Amino acid sequence: MKVGVSLFAQNYVDWDRFEAAEAGASAESLPQLVPDAQIYREQFHLGKLTEPLGFDSLWTVEHHFTPYTMVNNPTQFLAYFAGATEKIDMGTMVVVLPWHDPIMVAEGYVALDHMLNGRRLKVGLGRGLGIREYNGHRVPMEESRERFKESLDVLRACLKDEWFSYEGQYHHIGRTSLRPRPRPDSRLLDDLYIAWGSPSSMPVAAHENCKPLFIPQRLWDDHKRELGEYNRIRVEEHGWKPERPTVVCWVYCAETDAEAEEGARQYITEYGDSALRHYQFLGDHLQGLKGYEYYAQMAKMRASMPEGADTAAIYLSNNVWGSPKTCLEKLENINSMMGADEFVAVFSYGAMPVEKAEASMRLFAQKVLPATQRFALAEPPLLVS
Repeated sequence: MKVGVSLFAQNYVDWDRFEAAEAGASAESLPQLVPDAQIYREQFHLGKLTEPLGFDSLWTVEHHFTPYTMVNNPTQFLAYFAGATEKIDMGTMVVVLPWHDPIMVAEGYVALDHMLNGRRLKVGLGRGLGIREYNGHRVPMEESRERFKESLDVLRACLKDEWFSYEGQYHHIGRTSLRPRPRPDSRLLDDLYIAWGSPSSMPVAAHENCKPLFIPQRLWDDHKRELGEYNRIRVEEHGWKPERPTVVCWVYCAETDAEAEEGARQYITEYGDSALRHYQFLGDHLQGLKGYEYYAQMAKMRASMPEGADTAAIYLSNNVWGSPKTCLEKLENINSMMGADEFVAVFSYGAMPVEKAEASMRLFAQKVLPATQRFALAEPPLLVS
């Protein structure tokens, strides 16, 4: 199995200041505890360790406007590392198609693919969930599904044909050409991934012939069932072969389980809190919003939880933390359940000091990574009707 690293560039300690300023507090009275520039320097440092430590790939995400994650152009961000590395593959998790001109998205991927010059580039795509981000991009959130579909069609046309045109509801493109053209041996069209958080995204990925990218938000058993149904659709309804997913987890590796649990309970919990604040799950904007029915239901459930409820439990149970031995056991279980082709680890999140992130990353690389890379790939789940 291949094992990668993803960089999130979170400035978790800035949330209180950000939310106060967003609500109208005077910016002069709210000093920023950790500058965004420091977060970026630390992420560049960790990213440059990825290849020397033996990892197979480097990934990043796309988000805007909050301290949640501060990578607003994934292909630009990864281009820096394309020039700073020689061997590792790269991937996005994800670029949010409804926010962008799909031709600009295609140009970014093609340019990065040329920089990598034969190294693999996984094109992870999604439709986004943050109302701040939709508002900031001036895109109605209720149009996300239709915009995603159109943008995916345009992206494929850009990558497939030298001359293309498109006529849709949102995109009207006269006959044009993308330059530079994709590399002659480019695999971009073969490496389109769709991230799904809600169960309703599963059939979209299956019918669109895109590969699955899991960032676990429910129990692994639930994801296994969804993946089995995804592959059933592929095989029975389209005659395509089953596909393996790429799986992303938050990792905290320490010498002992007790030490790792202390760190995981703090920093993974902080990550969960950051996601809650960024997506504003306790607001009512998801209720009645077309295409987000699952998240609306989850928001209602979360809002009804009693004060003090352990809302971080799902993050702790799904992700990989512990001593090297325990981390390896958890990865073996994920591999056997999901039949993944690649595992992507997030080592830096919440208010974790960069020194702790680096220590976790180095220990994992020394004592977990070699054994994980030797995993025989398990069969992906496939439901049969």
